[in-house]
Amino acid sequence: MSDKSEACLKLLEMIDQKKAVIGIIGLGYVGLPLAIHFGRKGFGVIGFDLDARKIDKLLHGESYIKHISAESIKEIINAKQLDVTIDFSRLSEADCILICVPTPLTEKMEPDLSYLLQTTETIAQNLRKGQLIVLESTTYPGTTQEMLLPRLASNDMKVGEDFFLAFSPEREDPGNKNYTATNIPKVVGGITKSCLDAACAMYNSITRAIPVSSTQTAELSKLLENTFRSVNIALVNELKILAHKMGIDLFEVIEAAATKPFGYTPFYPGPGLGGHCIPIDPFYLAWKAKEFDFSTRFIQLAGEINVSMPYYVIEKTTEALNNHRKSLNGSRILVLGAAYKKDIDDDRESPGYAIMKMLLEKGAIVKYNDPWIPKLHTTRKYNFQMESTPITPELLESMDAIIIITDHSDYNFDEIVEYANLVIDTRNATKGIKENREKIVMA
Repeated sequence: MSDKSEACLKLLEMIDQKKAVIGIIGLGYVGLPLAIHFGRKGFGVIGFDLDARKIDKLLHGESYIKHISAESIKEIINAKQLDVTIDFSRLSEADCILICVPTPLTEKMEPDLSYLLQTTETIAQNLRKGQLIVLESTTYPGTTQEMLLPRLASNDMKVGEDFFLAFSPEREDPGNKNYTATNIPKVVGGITKSCLDAACAMYNSITRAIPVSSTQTAELSKLLENTFRSVNIALVNELKILAHKMGIDLFEVIEAAATKPFGYTPFYPGPGLGGHCIPIDPFYLAWKAKEFDFSTRFIQLAGEINVSMPYYVIEKTTEALNNHRKSLNGSRILVLGAAYKKDIDDDRESPGYAIMKMLLEKGAIVKYNDPWIPKLHTTRKYNFQMESTPITPELLESMDAIIIITDHSDYNFDEIVEYANLVIDTRNATKGIKENREKIVMA
């Protein structure tokens, strides 16, 4: 006799037969790809978002994320595999609900769970028997059990019997054409065994689920992944500064070290961290550690180094301009790239914003270009009201310095170096350029 409740057995059967309706809350860089992949696998999908403009675009078969094609959206919309709405009362129609909402930091670098908690309250108001809720948003260990479970459980609804709750961290890598939601394994932790089984069954329908013993384990696994990257990026960023002082090309050093077939993973320096994960997630862990009277010194130090890199870019720019007998105050600076990495339209936490702010504060006249981001977005910290300036030889010649923040494939770096008076390269984007090397300063 099965130890699973009738509600669990019914849900597992619906998932197996692809009759379960998948509800996805938050149709951004994580939620929208998931909606497409579940739809392509034959599931009915309902996408929820507070932004009516996103919903309108999707209903018209349009994409608002550049690396996601309009064709992929039209495909599932026309096949009636995807419905999208701002009406959250329709959450009761979904059998499986995936939460993909932002989990940012406050100005004091503490977790901001306001979006998540508001979403959970909305789910609780519409929760019915037999539903699976999975949190994908990155957060500190204990969030699913300590924050979501009490808001969802009630006298009438018991977790593991009447409804099911799990955590499975998103592993989306915007712009990466080699890995998508269909070939990236999904770590899954459930509140109970039935919760785990239901969530694994759902994810196994589109990729490979990796079950772990608890939601806390799954939550910490995500923070480990991104803290690992943060610490190693901090290491090469610190080494970059040292290598510059020693007159050594760190990128050449990294490539040499990368020939070792074991025990080494190459990481590359840059102008600072960007994206919604690596600059933020380690601080979630550091904040939670304080509850146990534990100081995560390694994580904090890595964060300090990475946060300091935009200041280093400004320092190198000031130094380079001084060598050309110019001051930063009054200089015309063109910033290339507002996205946090190449070939995507994601500018969340981009170091380009911090660099532009410091340039303006020091009296520089700043323009920017990014073929992926035609207009700078208003964020909690920044409101530049700037539009991308088209690159022309005349523009390049008129600038006192060009700062390469993002090495988009669209950029013709040979032409940029040819016409520029001075290039500050933070990405080693000009490594293959032989002509006019005297114009280039690595930062």
